[in-house]
Amino acid sequence: MILTLAFRNLFHDRIRLAVTLVGILFSIVLVAIQLGMYLGSSRMITDMIERSNGELWITAFDAKSFEEGGILLTSRERHQALATPGVQAVVPLVVSFAEWRKAEGGSTRVVVVGTDAEDGGLAPWSLVDGTWQDIKSPDAVSADDTYFRELGIDGIGDTAQIGTGRVKVKALTHRIRSFTQSPYVFTPLQRARNLLGVDGDRASFYLVQLVPGTDVEVVRQELLKRLDGAEVLTKEEFHERSLSQWLFRTGAGLALIGGALLGILVGTVIVAQTLYSSTKDHLNEFATLRALGSSSGYIYKVILAQAGLSAVIGYVLGILISLGILYISRNTPLPLVMTPGLAVALLGLTLFMSGVSAISAIMKVTRIDPATVFSR
Repeated sequence: MILTLAFRNLFHDRIRLAVTLVGILFSIVLVAIQLGMYLGSSRMITDMIERSNGELWITAFDAKSFEEGGILLTSRERHQALATPGVQAVVPLVVSFAEWRKAEGGSTRVVVVGTDAEDGGLAPWSLVDGTWQDIKSPDAVSADDTYFRELGIDGIGDTAQIGTGRVKVKALTHRIRSFTQSPYVFTPLQRARNLLGVDGDRASFYLVQLVPGTDVEVVRQELLKRLDGAEVLTKEEFHERSLSQWLFRTGAGLALIGGALLGILVGTVIVAQTLYSSTKDHLNEFATLRALGSSSGYIYKVILAQAGLSAVIGYVLGILISLGILYISRNTPLPLVMTPGLAVALLGLTLFMSGVSAISAIMKVTRIDPATVFSR
C-alpha cells in the first residue's frame, strides 16, 4: 500500500517527475565523471610505481614523483644498497622529461623511461606490436598508440629525434597513459642515458628487491643509515607522494572533487524542491489520511518511498549514461574509471540525496491539521 500510494503520487504529474529525474541524472552523471576522472588520473599517476618490481625505492631528496626524479643518483648509492643485508638486487631506472622532435617538424614533450627489462625491475606492458627484443635493437623505442597524433607518428617504423639522437619506433603499447599528457617512451637504460645526456652510470631511481622473507622496514632503516644523500621510500610511500604532487599540489584533485560536490548539491536542491512541491500539491490527500487515522509514521514512509523510487529510477538512468561516457573515453588520453565500489557509492549517494530532500516535504506534512479536510 505504501509503495502503491508513493508510485501514484510520483507519476501523477509526469512533468514534475521528469524534472526530478533530470536533477538526479545531472547529479549522478556529473559526480560519476568527476570521480571517474579522479580515479583515472590516480591510476595513470601511479601505474609505473604499481607495476614496478621492488619493495623499496631509492630516490633523490627532491624527487616529487615518478616523472620528476630530481637530482640523479650515483653508483655509490647502488653499491651501498647492494652491500646491505637482505637486499637481493638493486635495479637502476632513468626517467626524465625530454623533447620529442617530429619528423615532419614541430615537437612535443615525452617522458623517457630507461630500463633494462631483463633485470626484472620495470618493463613496458600491454605490448600490442613488437617485443622487448625489438626495443633493444639500435635506436629503438616504444610508443603508445593513444598518442600517435601528439607524437606525429602512424606506427612501427616511424622516426623522431630525442635530444641529439635519432630514434625509431619498434614497438607499440596500448593504453599506457600519462597524467601529464607527456607520452611514456620506453628504451633500454644505456640508450636513455645517451639520449638524455646522463653522465656515466647515474640513475633517477634505484628499485630495491629484497630477499624473500626479509623485513622491509628493517632493511629500509639500514639503508637510511648508509645513504646520506638519498631517500628510501616504500612503494606505498612513493605512491602517495606522487598522488599528492600531481593531484593536490597542482590543484587538479581539488577541482575534480569540487565538481563532484557541486553535482551533489545541485541534485539535492532540485530533488528537494520537486518533492516539496509535490507534497504541497497533495496536502489535502495527506490531511485525509490523517483524518482517517493514519499515523504520522505511515505518511512519512509514503514520502520516503516516493523519494526512494525517484532515486532508483534516476540512478539507473544516470549510471547507464555514465557508463556510455566512460566507454567513449576508454581510448582517450584521459580515460574515466568506474569501479564496482564507485557504482555502489553512487547508489548510496543517490539514496542519501533523496532522503535529505524528503525531509523538507516531511516537515511540511508535520504541520497538517487533519481538520482541514472538512473545510474543502
